[in-house]
Amino acid sequence: MTLALRLAAKGQGTTSPNPMVGAVVVREGRIIGRGFHLRPGTLHAEILALRQAGKRAQGATLYVTLEPCCHLKKRTPPCVPEILRSRVRRVVIAMQDPNPSVKGKGAAALRRAGLSVTVGVARSEAEKLNKSYCHWMKTGRPYVTLKTGMTLDGKMATATGESRWITGASSRREVHQFRCCVDAVLIGVETVLADDPSLTARTGPRLEKLASRQPLRIVVDSRLRTPFKAQVLTQQGKAKTIIATTAAAPAAQRSVLQEKGVEILTLPTRQNRVSLPALLKQLGRRGITSLLVEGGSEVNAAMLKAKLVDRIRLYMAPLLLGGQNAKSVIGGESPARLAGAIEVRHVVTRFVGNDVVVEGDL
Repeated sequence: MTLALRLAAKGQGTTSPNPMVGAVVVREGRIIGRGFHLRPGTLHAEILALRQAGKRAQGATLYVTLEPCCHLKKRTPPCVPEILRSRVRRVVIAMQDPNPSVKGKGAAALRRAGLSVTVGVARSEAEKLNKSYCHWMKTGRPYVTLKTGMTLDGKMATATGESRWITGASSRREVHQFRCCVDAVLIGVETVLADDPSLTARTGPRLEKLASRQPLRIVVDSRLRTPFKAQVLTQQGKAKTIIATTAAAPAAQRSVLQEKGVEILTLPTRQNRVSLPALLKQLGRRGITSLLVEGGSEVNAAMLKAKLVDRIRLYMAPLLLGGQNAKSVIGGESPARLAGAIEVRHVVTRFVGNDVVVEGDL
């Protein structure tokens, strides 16, 4: 199963909205087939592994990281009939598929056909691998990671707005790698106006080459103040952008942006701003399973207040800015009492270059 999990991880960044799945066929202690799911519409891991094994699969054991599918609501044939035709004797499954169309039905079908089925081997590892998929299936919203660079005293920009670069080159390279693995990246219009980021995923030591896979870029902009020449509006052929706005946005601005190929998503308001819960629901309906928030302090505060953040990733540079007027990582109003603080669980720390990375669940 460890090998199957390693194979599954090869699909990171390409399988969404499908889960990452790996499979291994073993007979008499020898591996005779292996496979992993690469992208939607391609063969599933079980099918690839069984085809590699061929006739030798008869009487063998199939190890698979996710419960095999048995439904027809997809582009590829269900896996259960193929498994039965292979005449394997036993199937070992790491985790049940949370998809309501599967959820126990695949394992039950295999058992009814007389196969020995074991579920739960390395379950926690498999669930961790597909945490975004599982969260999306259970909530209908993408799994949200809030990421930011900051000083040791929690500042993300100076009083004049300067923020490039607080963190080191190693941290920036890691962030670009992370962007390649998520479905979408979100910022607020204030970040566009202040920093004009491209929000693309780039590769190479100097981050000059555009990566082959780009996340969807999302700008939260209630009144369509995004400049026409902003970098988030360029390279629409390789990196798409959605601007989330409200009915209060000027019609003329909307028309010009749409002519440039930018999709405008009009959403309900919450306190005269784009409703973030409504936005995430819309993204979930589009098959966005993972979202990276790289916004400014006010977007960070709004996402946290709405309880839409699932994980934080803070890159802390060995710097101190000080001052009440320097930009803090989280804006808005502070709670009056410590009881109002947000608890971070399962905290882990590590070094990236000279920076300290702090991660945890909310």
